Amino acid sequence: MQTLTINLQERSYPILIGSGLLDSSWQTYAHLLGKRSCIVSNETVAPLYLERVQAALAKVGAGTTALVLPDGESFKTGATLDQIYDHLLAERCDRTTTIIALGGGVIGDLAGFAAATYQRGVPFIQVPTTLLAQVDSSVGGKTGINHPRGKNMIGAFWQPRLVVADTDTLNTLPDRELSAGLAEVIKYGLIRDLPFLEWLEMNMDKLMARDAAALSWAIERSCANKAEVVAADELETAREGGRALLNLGHTFGHAIETGMGYGNWLHGEAVAAGTMMAVELSRRLGWLADADVERARRLFHRARLPVAGPRLGTDTYLDLMGHDKKVIAGRLRLVLLKRLGAAVTYADAAQGEIRAAIDACCA
Repeated sequence: MQTLTINLQERSYPILIGSGLLDSSWQTYAHLLGKRSCIVSNETVAPLYLERVQAALAKVGAGTTALVLPDGESFKTGATLDQIYDHLLAERCDRTTTIIALGGGVIGDLAGFAAATYQRGVPFIQVPTTLLAQVDSSVGGKTGINHPRGKNMIGAFWQPRLVVADTDTLNTLPDRELSAGLAEVIKYGLIRDLPFLEWLEMNMDKLMARDAAALSWAIERSCANKAEVVAADELETAREGGRALLNLGHTFGHAIETGMGYGNWLHGEAVAAGTMMAVELSRRLGWLADADVERARRLFHRARLPVAGPRLGTDTYLDLMGHDKKVIAGRLRLVLLKRLGAAVTYADAAQGEIRAAIDACCA
């Protein structure tokens, strides 16, 4: 087991990465649970892992209640959030009840937002079961739900007390979901870690083959990168750089997810296509060479991820991107690459160049 720490003073917490942690990690961290917890999962993950987690918690004296929700991005809504509140109230859960998110990014975001808001805040633990959640969404405290006009537009920062990333859960992950997680892994190399990007180029075949050692290293390196960024800019308040850099490709990608209907494109798929738009725009600004663009495209292609977005229409892209959380005073701030391994936030790209980059990267 590897242990990383998110350093946030009194809100610091450990990230556990390793095999067999669903069964073995709770003895050490039982003090974080209290006497009662509510496990929130979905119809895909619960049949695989819910009973194991409940049994492990019972061994350390933590009673549990469980809520199983429908699976999919289309259910990341206010209506589903109300189901969590209804369950917590029906079970008479109080402020000492720990909410445990057992599932992927949708479950983590929903359960985290419920934890942030139920009785004005209750303890929260993340148990991510997808690669994307293990390397990104479970770490850093962003929670929320989607709105028909924009992804993740309603939410709160609420840090977990613990993240348990059991790499064994990736054995049951569908191939498409594995690829979607790799989009966020590749992101870390592109924005701030060129040696990691080079490692990914050398080891992508191992990752696609689910080599356990390669996956564990990729998860650990990704979480270490995110931990450093979050510790420096927890609430994404830095005007330049900071936590916003983690959103490379996300402004374009969220437009794809919203425009296509939540769930039709997986988040990682939209991020991959969106990242290629950001890379293309960076090339048009003179920051990247053609070879750099091809290098990024090849890596996404090897991960079986889309390198072109759907033809929503450039006006539709720009309208949806206008709802992005990085828009300040009407100015769209994009995360772009000055070079491979070095990202910046940039608000001065001409609309014509943004349009051209979108058009160049649409299927």
